[in-house]
Amino acid sequence: MSYLTVTNATKRFGPTFMALDGVSVSIERGEFFTLLGPSGCGKTTLLRAIAGFNDLTSGAIVLDGADLRTLPPHQRDIGMVFQDYAVFPHLSVFDNVGFGLKPRKVPAAELKIRVTEALDTVRLGAMAERLPAAMSGGQQQRIGLARAMVIKPRLLLMDEPLSNLDAKLRIELREEIRDIQKQVDIATIYVTHDQEEALAISDRICVMNAGKIEQVGTPQEIYGNPQTRFVAEFVGSINVFRPGSALDAMLAKLGHAPGGAATWTARPEHLALVEPDGQDSGAATLPGTVTKFTYLGREAHVQVDTPAGLLVVQIANPGMAATRHTGDAVAVVVPPSAPMAFGPDGARVKR
Repeated sequence: MSYLTVTNATKRFGPTFMALDGVSVSIERGEFFTLLGPSGCGKTTLLRAIAGFNDLTSGAIVLDGADLRTLPPHQRDIGMVFQDYAVFPHLSVFDNVGFGLKPRKVPAAELKIRVTEALDTVRLGAMAERLPAAMSGGQQQRIGLARAMVIKPRLLLMDEPLSNLDAKLRIELREEIRDIQKQVDIATIYVTHDQEEALAISDRICVMNAGKIEQVGTPQEIYGNPQTRFVAEFVGSINVFRPGSALDAMLAKLGHAPGGAATWTARPEHLALVEPDGQDSGAATLPGTVTKFTYLGREAHVQVDTPAGLLVVQIANPGMAATRHTGDAVAVVVPPSAPMAFGPDGARVKR
């Protein structure tokens, strides 16, 4: 049996808005499980229902055999890290972290040991007596993480904890959070709308949309084998081929049967560029004209107007000579494994 199970969770706000619509997930001990999706998809609503901040309309939440819906939030033994740090500005770092232990009547000697261990874990041991106002956003978020862990929770919940930080600090702190989570081995549910963040730190990802689950899988499965068009477009980017004779000829060359109402797509990094008369055995080529070149350092994006539509080709590690200019004649190489088809309902069509 899984450590945490959510079964057929529904949450209705008002007579018409269904924030959660039959959501079921299972999470294992020590797993880093991420809820990923756009604003309003239901991920925070699900997190708050697990924490006990709002109850479900219907459904079950069971943690290690205990029915959480029968317990008030303070009896669920769950740690929570918030987006806005939620530190007490008038308390020292030490007292902020130890705050949750006092209602639990932890003896003073044990409290000191546990707070010190938690601060050392998040690398704030030398700052125990400081006030949060004198600390950076990243340091304040470490306070929140230490405070959530010090109570030794059965489950750790994180609601977009890095969204208020600058890009460089987000990358640094997400790696620290993952390392700390592995070290303490606490099952963790992490909410974010940042696809790269989810791919970088998760054991598994649950992609949500409009109150429902689109797909659950490892980062490699979510990105490399999306089961719906929404997942393919939300996690990364895709090209959509324009229907017509050029697409049909491309599919025939690659051994794919043209698929009626199916929408055919391909990720930019799965395509390649060659000179106009270039060929690639076993692949299809589409003649085209460069309409845009975007240099991003470790990669470049080349937009090409082809008979099958505007396509973006991603070039890894572009050198100075990789620059393309608007109007350049090129050909887009489409390998047999690149095309992905999705039906009218958005579901992946197996070929």
